Amino acid sequence: GEAAAAAAAGLGARVGGKELPRVPRAFLGGFEPEMTRKEALMILGLREGASRDQIRVAHRRMMRLNHPDTGGSQVLATKVNEAKDFLLSGKRGASVF
Repeated sequence: GEAAAAAAAGLGARVGGKELPRVPRAFLGGFEPEMTRKEALMILGLREGASRDQIRVAHRRMMRLNHPDTGGSQVLATKVNEAKDFLLSGKRGASVF
């Protein structure tokens, strides 16, 4: 829809009256076959060196936007959870998708 087109163009999209963060074109596309630290940080919108508390806060924020019970995507919610688990545990593993 319009929100996807605006995001693809790098414009601020609005969902439910809230402006979504801008996504650089370089980040549009699929997920890596195996979760990496860089991808996990990107999914949660964090920078290297984020604390455990910052990871938890970012996870909650992203889940509020992407939870399937509120109209979000099951795939995105799963990747958000995978990113949080990866950053908090440091374990590498094959991606769910």
